[in-house]
Amino acid sequence: MEVAMSAVTGELVSRLISFLMNKYHSSSHAQSEEKKMVERLQSLLMRVSTIIEEADRQYITNTGMMMQLKMLSGAMYRGYHVLDTLMYKTLQHIGFDEVSNDSPSSLYLAIPLKRSRKTTSKHDEKAMHLGALESLEIAVANMAEFVVLLCGCERMSRRPYDIYLYTDNFMFSRHAEKQRLLSFLLQQNDPPGDCAPAVLPIIGGAAVGKKTLVAHACGDERVRTRFPSFLHLNGDNFMRVDQGRTMFGMMLIIIEFSSDISDDDWKRFHSFSMRMSRGSKIIIVGRLTRLARFGSVKPIFLSALSYDELRYLFKTLAFGSIDPAEHPRLLQIVDEFTEVLHNTQGSLVSANTFADVLRSNFNVQFWRCMLDMRIKMVNRNLSKYGVEPTLLIDQGHSVDITDYVLHPLSVTRYKIDVSINKEMPIVKFGKLVADPSIRPKQDFILVSWESRMPPHNSFSYFVTSHTEDRHDSSALPGRKRRGVLI
Repeated sequence: MEVAMSAVTGELVSRLISFLMNKYHSSSHAQSEEKKMVERLQSLLMRVSTIIEEADRQYITNTGMMMQLKMLSGAMYRGYHVLDTLMYKTLQHIGFDEVSNDSPSSLYLAIPLKRSRKTTSKHDEKAMHLGALESLEIAVANMAEFVVLLCGCERMSRRPYDIYLYTDNFMFSRHAEKQRLLSFLLQQNDPPGDCAPAVLPIIGGAAVGKKTLVAHACGDERVRTRFPSFLHLNGDNFMRVDQGRTMFGMMLIIIEFSSDISDDDWKRFHSFSMRMSRGSKIIIVGRLTRLARFGSVKPIFLSALSYDELRYLFKTLAFGSIDPAEHPRLLQIVDEFTEVLHNTQGSLVSANTFADVLRSNFNVQFWRCMLDMRIKMVNRNLSKYGVEPTLLIDQGHSVDITDYVLHPLSVTRYKIDVSINKEMPIVKFGKLVADPSIRPKQDFILVSWESRMPPHNSFSYFVTSHTEDRHDSSALPGRKRRGVLI
């Protein structure tokens, strides 16, 4: 009996050891494969980013090259996403400790870190990684002709502003669109048969970067040399321009339309524009696809950034000069934050707003807290109005931001109005969510984000209190309301 038990025990121990050895070798093999994939991705991304940066320094007029540039940039952002994912897993394997700043407030430390996440099978995850790697390899393999043709393109002169953006790894996306706009402005493509200027419509949703794209092109040295004067108009005043003085000479006219206009109004304006010298151009900026009918060339349609593009931008803005590898747990929160912003049609302004706040404190609980506040704010407005906050603001309606300060507040888009008291307090969003006690008792102006680059545009909202609708359903259980962030 003892002999039999000894044999059975020996067999079980042998199988256990064999199982553990196989698991160890399997794990080691998987980690080795991931390491090789990381190295391959890093090599490809270095080559791709070099090509894209160099392409941004050239004037590209070839339509096929613009399409290749767009495909290449898409593969690059997808590759960066996969690289961060693999790097995060590697840091987990080696037991990297999270480095975080000590927050002066203990509020964030009381917030639990639990969060439900979407689960992805190992097979699907591996397929995604291999897909990104394959896309990059194909893109790089097809770049030989592109690079040769790129060498024949005229080189742009760089301004200190652009050099700073490249240094800060901030020159972001819209590569093909920027080239198309520059090509339109610099080429001789006037309509044949008359002196009417060429018209390019730029169509896109709210805050997708239409005016930013135009501003970038207008800052180009060759564009400024070609057009001695720029004229900015909108749908309210484009019919009231001075027909004698304003419309004389060669110029670039930029018209921003917030709504559609009649064909008759456009024909009258178009007849006025013939007073300008041949070679003048008109850019139409608007959200309505119907505005494209006024163009003399193919419109530029700007869609919202893809998830991979938005994630790359948000990560770059949130970490700034800090190496994300030093904060692997924050990289995971970046994924979740990007998903929330992307799914709720969060604009570039929203990405900049929250990135500015997150960059002030690299504490995991603080980042989780900000993510929770955003989710709760979105859900509150969906429950009350059935519409996402971004669309509410875009349509001129108020948005409930109670969850940011635990006080019933609503915001609407701020417009300069002489009826509004000039002494009205101005509060920055980052300071308000960090310390709700600074909230003014009366109505105030909330600055969500201010650009760090000239001309330092700010995005503001008019904030009002609605204490009559006050309820405590969003408060954390068992905690006092004063100063508590959710």
